[in-house]
Amino acid sequence: MRAVPTWAVAIAATAPVLLVTGWTVSEARQPADYDPVRDTLSELAGREATDAWIMTACLVLLGGSYVAIGAVLHAAGLPSRFLLAVGGVATVALIAFPRPPVGGSLGHGIVATVAVLALALWPAASALTLPRGRSATPPDRPAPPWAFRRSVGLGVTLVLLALFGWFVVEVTGGSRAGLAERATAVAVALWPLLAVLSARRAHLAFTAAGTPSVVLDQSVAGIAPPDAGPARPHQLP
Repeated sequence: MRAVPTWAVAIAATAPVLLVTGWTVSEARQPADYDPVRDTLSELAGREATDAWIMTACLVLLGGSYVAIGAVLHAAGLPSRFLLAVGGVATVALIAFPRPPVGGSLGHGIVATVAVLALALWPAASALTLPRGRSATPPDRPAPPWAFRRSVGLGVTLVLLALFGWFVVEVTGGSRAGLAERATAVAVALWPLLAVLSARRAHLAFTAAGTPSVVLDQSVAGIAPPDAGPARPHQLP
C-alpha cells in the first residue's frame, strides 16, 4: 500500500475552503440583485460578472487539485483516479465556456455535466478494483481503506447523484438553483479530503502492523536464558 504524500492532504483540505471562500468573495463583488440562493456559481465566472477572475481562478485551482489528488491516490484504484482527473480537467475547462448573461450555453452545459458526473461517479468506481466474495481476497492482502469499500463508495455516489438531480430540478423549474449547486459543489469537494485521510490512515496502520518486531536470539548471541544456568563451552570430540 503506497503512502499518500503530505502535500496531497494539504491540497485536499484546501479545496473546499478555497471553493467557499472564492464564491463568498465573488458574491460580495456582485450587484445587489445577485441572490446566492437563486443564482448559480457559473454566473460568478460569467462574461458579465464583476471581477469574474475571482471565481475563474477558484475553478482553475479547484480542478487542478482534483487532478493532483487523482495522480497520487493509489488506494482508490485506476478507474476512480481516472474519473477524478477527468472531473478536474472538466472543471478547469469551464473557464473556456463561460455562461452568457442571457440564455444558456451548450458548451458550458456539456462541460459542466461531464465535470459533475465524473466527480460523482469516482467514489463508486473504486468498487471495480475490489475482488468479489471473501474467498477472492488473498489472506495477506490488506483491507481497503474505509472510503474505498464497495458499500461506502456506492453510497457516496448515490448521495452525490441525488444532489446533482436536485440541482437539475432547480435549474429547470425551481428557485433554489444556487443553493442546490453550492450544496453539490461542497459535497463533491469534501469527499477527496475524506478519501485522502482514509487512505493515509490505512497506510499508517498497515505500516505499523507490517513492521516485524525484533526478537533477540539469545542462543545465537551467546547469552544463556535466565533459568538455564551458565553457558557451557562446546565439547570437542
